[in-house]
Amino acid sequence: MKLIGLVSLATGASATFGGNLNYQSPSLHHPSLGVSIRKVVARTYATSPWTPAQLNFTHGVASGDPYSDSIILWTRAAPGSDNDKSNVTVSGYAELFTHDNDGFVKASKATVCVDWKISATKDFAKVADNGRAYTSSDVDFTVKVEAKKLKAFTTYYYQFSICNSNNTSPLGRTKTLPERRKKVSAPIKLAVYSCSNFPFGFFNAYGNPVRKDSVDYVLHLGDYIYEYQNGAYGWGDSLGRIPLPNREIVTLYDYRKRIATYRTDLDLYASHQNFPWITVWDDHEVADNTYKDGMAHLNNSEESFVHDGGISVDQRKANAVRAYFEWMPIRQVEMDDNLRIWRNFEFGDLFDLIMLDTRQYDRSITDLYLNTEYIQEISNDNGRSLMGPRQESWFYRTMRESKARKTLWRVVGNQIIFSRISQSASGLFNYDQWDGYLANRNRTFANMYEHKIDNNIMLAGDSHASWVSDLVWLGEHGYNATSGNGSVGVEFAGSAVSSPCPIGQNATLNTTALASGFLTALNPELQWQDLFYRGYFELTIGYDAVQAAFFGLPDLATRNGFEISLANFTVKPGENRLHRYGDGTTVSSTGAVERGSLQRGKTLASNLTHDTVTGKYFVFGGGLSEM
Repeated sequence: MKLIGLVSLATGASATFGGNLNYQSPSLHHPSLGVSIRKVVARTYATSPWTPAQLNFTHGVASGDPYSDSIILWTRAAPGSDNDKSNVTVSGYAELFTHDNDGFVKASKATVCVDWKISATKDFAKVADNGRAYTSSDVDFTVKVEAKKLKAFTTYYYQFSICNSNNTSPLGRTKTLPERRKKVSAPIKLAVYSCSNFPFGFFNAYGNPVRKDSVDYVLHLGDYIYEYQNGAYGWGDSLGRIPLPNREIVTLYDYRKRIATYRTDLDLYASHQNFPWITVWDDHEVADNTYKDGMAHLNNSEESFVHDGGISVDQRKANAVRAYFEWMPIRQVEMDDNLRIWRNFEFGDLFDLIMLDTRQYDRSITDLYLNTEYIQEISNDNGRSLMGPRQESWFYRTMRESKARKTLWRVVGNQIIFSRISQSASGLFNYDQWDGYLANRNRTFANMYEHKIDNNIMLAGDSHASWVSDLVWLGEHGYNATSGNGSVGVEFAGSAVSSPCPIGQNATLNTTALASGFLTALNPELQWQDLFYRGYFELTIGYDAVQAAFFGLPDLATRNGFEISLANFTVKPGENRLHRYGDGTTVSSTGAVERGSLQRGKTLASNLTHDTVTGKYFVFGGGLSEM
């Protein structure tokens, strides 16, 4: 039986291990948080115990963080689908990440060798870049490489293979960005997602743009996974979707296994295989309502420490971050700690995509359910920040620099609702959103207004509902809700892939319609709102306009390609508001939407459903007959 020839202890072996970015620290300024390649090489078998036939690409392929000349490629090559059961990783001296500790796990001596290639054609007639990398249990058998020497705004195909064999991964497709600060030859299309909860239903939203082949890139604004055990927030038994491991996750193995479980969803698998992703985390990649020093149910108190198995806030967050960097096709960012994920992407001179972290990095204390009144009292404290001073300064500077180099649009990927959303006549707000960090929002508005930064598009997820608003600094600048004058941009906030309606999983169409009407009446800048549908939205960004198309999914209990067009909106350059149609008062070109509540417009429900599998349309009746 032929074995895979692998590692000699020469310098070349270390270099090949280094080709797998997952051995590196999530922080370039803290290399000690990475995996010690010297130790891995020193303890590695000269030959692998597995034949090529015993190894599998267990979770397909993925790509992400595209630049105009390079992109990150990802796969997992392993002898099995289960994840490494260590709770810590190899490091030179940082004990929190150590792996060579028999008290936790016996160090692995077995590695896997993987070759990779990328080409502009499916037959790889001309290879643009290629390489070889090793992986091991130290990084959960994941492989992450950077393909370079690529052409701008070009579709590429890539594939991995087990070294010296015909055992290949699925064929992946990806795309580079347009050349920085240059004209873009065609409008750019994005699918925008958030909040995918495994036990609540199938991730059909991820697959629909694949079946339609309707976008160039995918943005995920966070809550890619949830940390709960089955039944704590959704029962997956009847759907065969029990999140593993079936407990609240806290260890490194737990987070690895949970992401791996989510990646078994066939539509998520397909989306990663076909589109490059740009991601950022929200709170549930770690735990509920996180901030810099804790989270809703773990705050280093004796009670929470004992309840969560003796793990500290910092260690749990480190475990989550390590698993995220291993499993997601994401680059390292120039940073001073291992938490920085905020970064900027330049799509030619058409738009900048500015990805923020308003959860994990340096967020001031949030609503933990036991301190709501206190958070309300301090919500306007000048020292409160969602991002921390370092990220705030970078954000404001990046916005100014984008405007100065005459980039047309600024698209900000953020987790939580930016606009003011009053939830009651007495002024009840969600203090876990920007409404709990008023000074931070005011500083953001001041930067926009004072530096005349226009054409701003804020994106948000988190809320499990759809919201479309003019961006307005209420109380500081005049605003006409009918014309939109006084606005400085637009906010598009999308519903969840599968997480439930915020007013209840079983909320009816009638109940949600009334609630949406109540919200738009309370908030004049809120132009459209829908609570009922899970779904996503697509953005088409061009020099003449930004188009937003919102889709609702009528059935998550089965895997299908069904979607309903809910609403469509336009933003034109220089208007800094949702474009008004007709007599200049409605933000919908037809004066109507499918669901929810539209300011100065109608809701005309048709239930006309597009089956993205067959391409046909039909009227969906299951569960929607009441309206």
